[in-house]
Amino acid sequence: MSEKSSPAKYFISGGFGGVCTVLAGHPMDTIKVRLQTMPLPKPGEKALYRGTWDCFSKTIKREGFFGLYKGMSAPLTGVAPIFAISFFGFGLGKKLIKSDKDEVLTKPQLFAAGAFSGIFTTSIMAPGERIKCLLQIQQSGTTAPKYSGMVDCAKQLYVEGGIRSIYKGSIATICRDVPASGMYFMTYEWVKEALVPANATDQYKMLITIFAGGCAGIANWLVGMPADVLKSRLQTAPEGTYPNGMRDVFKQLMKNEGPTALYKGVTPVMIRAFPANAACFLGFELAVKFLDWVAPNL
Repeated sequence: MSEKSSPAKYFISGGFGGVCTVLAGHPMDTIKVRLQTMPLPKPGEKALYRGTWDCFSKTIKREGFFGLYKGMSAPLTGVAPIFAISFFGFGLGKKLIKSDKDEVLTKPQLFAAGAFSGIFTTSIMAPGERIKCLLQIQQSGTTAPKYSGMVDCAKQLYVEGGIRSIYKGSIATICRDVPASGMYFMTYEWVKEALVPANATDQYKMLITIFAGGCAGIANWLVGMPADVLKSRLQTAPEGTYPNGMRDVFKQLMKNEGPTALYKGVTPVMIRAFPANAACFLGFELAVKFLDWVAPNL
């Protein structure tokens, strides 16, 4: 990322990068949510899904290829502002930390700037995640779906529990996004710094951008996965299931499934993380270059 880019350019370019992320990664996100939220089998019953490939193949068989894109309207609608705000927050965080514009930030400072960006996105991220997860867990071909789409889901949630219901899981979203965003941006900058020499060609820089973006995505999910599992379960549970929120989800998960359940769905997440986030940062860097060309003083 260019150190001379303004928070405004981070905002616009981050939005474009976010759209690239959703288009590249949503199918595996659907698999992740279905694995995280599938019911525990009763004695003598088989699990709904044996794993990532089984979930993938059953979804395709029952719902067709576009079943993998269920719930995409919610993140696609929200992702441009979410990533725009996230990248803006990172750019602003770096600006606030620097004592002068030419200062090179340390890795802990980059982590702090990234974590700062995670706070910014919750107001949009939490309701978008709630709606996305509810749409993703609907199974076609069994019973009539409860929600016909993103708008219908939001309306029903509001009728059932008001704005509080739409924002259910906000604390869990913050617990996921603040440390994960810190790791995300720090890893990207770290990998680029380590692998790009001063005399690198533009083509080489672009390849490293793709690699660094993929690494950032993996680092993000290694940190954020446990909170994401708790968030998904809380956001898809019937009202009243977890009266104390995230704490109750954690207690029940530890009691019934043990700590390894905190990484349920990790396989599709990691399969998705590299290409989706490589696409994000590639889109971001291309957008920055374009803005540097058309609006150098922005």
